[in-house]
Amino acid sequence: MQVILAGILTSIDVIGLYVLIPNVRYKFFLSVWTAALHMLFPLLGFELGSYLTHFLLEWGQWVSSILLFGIGMHLLLFSQKNEKVTISPVLLAVTASLDTFSVSVSFGMLNLEETIFIVSAGASALICSYGSLVIANKSQLLLGSKIQIIAGIIFIIMSILAIQQ
Repeated sequence: MQVILAGILTSIDVIGLYVLIPNVRYKFFLSVWTAALHMLFPLLGFELGSYLTHFLLEWGQWVSSILLFGIGMHLLLFSQKNEKVTISPVLLAVTASLDTFSVSVSFGMLNLEETIFIVSAGASALICSYGSLVIANKSQLLLGSKIQIIAGIIFIIMSILAIQQ
């Protein structure tokens, strides 16, 4: 049960990221891709964790921070235009899933059940990401283009907070 809960908890951050992005064309594709990466990155983390622990502890927050900052700036820069912002589903899924790699390194050191964790993380990511994208689409109808500005600012703040940790 602890392993399933750990998988679910690693997927909840997807909600915070995807609920702020209203203009995603292929919601289900992005959700499936995110779920797949939420399973692939932990698998890599379990397998390669001992070799990459030093690198991730030192550089992982910077990589994540740079990706979040770039998405935030992209949203802010395009918020003034009347065209919809399209961000690559691959970039979004990688940004949302990158932290599961470093988390799984820790879980691997704790000797958690690898298969159950990976399946739990993937299924949770699929449900959380698709639900968030549907909610984001509906909030776009209510908030209009202001959601892009709000999302951009939040991503930039998240990138700054990631560096400070």
